[in-house]
Amino acid sequence: MPRIALATYDPGAGPSRDADLPALVRALTDAGAGAEARYWDDPAVDWGGYDLVVIRSTWDYSWRAAEFAAWVDRVGALTRLVNPAPVVRWNADKRYLGELAAAGVPTVPTRYLAPGEPADLPAGHEFVIKPTSGAGARFAARYTPAEHDTAVRHLARMHAEGFTAMVQPYMPGIDVRGERALQFFGGRLLHASRKGAVLSPGTPYDADKVAHPDLERWQPTDAELAVAEKALAAVPGVPGLLYARVDLVDGEDGEPRLMELELVEPNLFLWLHPDSLPRVTEAILAAAEDAAPAGPTVT
Repeated sequence: MPRIALATYDPGAGPSRDADLPALVRALTDAGAGAEARYWDDPAVDWGGYDLVVIRSTWDYSWRAAEFAAWVDRVGALTRLVNPAPVVRWNADKRYLGELAAAGVPTVPTRYLAPGEPADLPAGHEFVIKPTSGAGARFAARYTPAEHDTAVRHLARMHAEGFTAMVQPYMPGIDVRGERALQFFGGRLLHASRKGAVLSPGTPYDADKVAHPDLERWQPTDAELAVAEKALAAVPGVPGLLYARVDLVDGEDGEPRLMELELVEPNLFLWLHPDSLPRVTEAILAAAEDAAPAGPTVT
């Protein structure tokens, strides 16, 4: 019986935001695995005692990036970690978008402003500022050129906290066709969803935001699948990702562009796609069976 840990975050006194986790633990248990949800930052967990550790919903990691990176390296040296540690480290910093663009993947144009660099912001179009390490639209906001001073204060706050900022043109197609999330699991398309715009005009960067508004099932187009597959093929290093979410929006030409490639801890939206649960369960069990019995697998 394989022992499988699903790494999640500690919600404290409140309920977990991972609505999929209980059903996934039950499905793995019913299939004969010893499956448990464990907090990634719990010092009492013996990660080496598991055949497989799946990073499932460590949704507070971007606040503690250095600590999380150290945890990823440690667990990856003890047992099989998926996705693998090198992939997680690479994907946890959204400067990967520049690498994918250089590899020919159609992406949303992105510039990066590190602490100490001047606030070189667009003057001719609406734009978005967000951190290279972030999740759930944390520290993200959209601005018009007339809101330059507010955007500069936003940038100064991020730089003061050590964040590198991403500056992107706001893609108005999001307001029309939303953002599409294509989920892959076990190397195959699992399902797709569409959500509405997250960033409303005038919403402060430090306000709480609904990360997945108006979420609905979606049938991806051939063009969307082509961009998603090109992005996944360009991931450097370790082949054989267990899971991936490819977030797409329309460019000004109406063609899909990569907004984000989520290889760390994507929300699977199984509550919206319950028919996908058996495939996810099967893929995790297969990964556990392939896991080495002991010793480091990825460093």
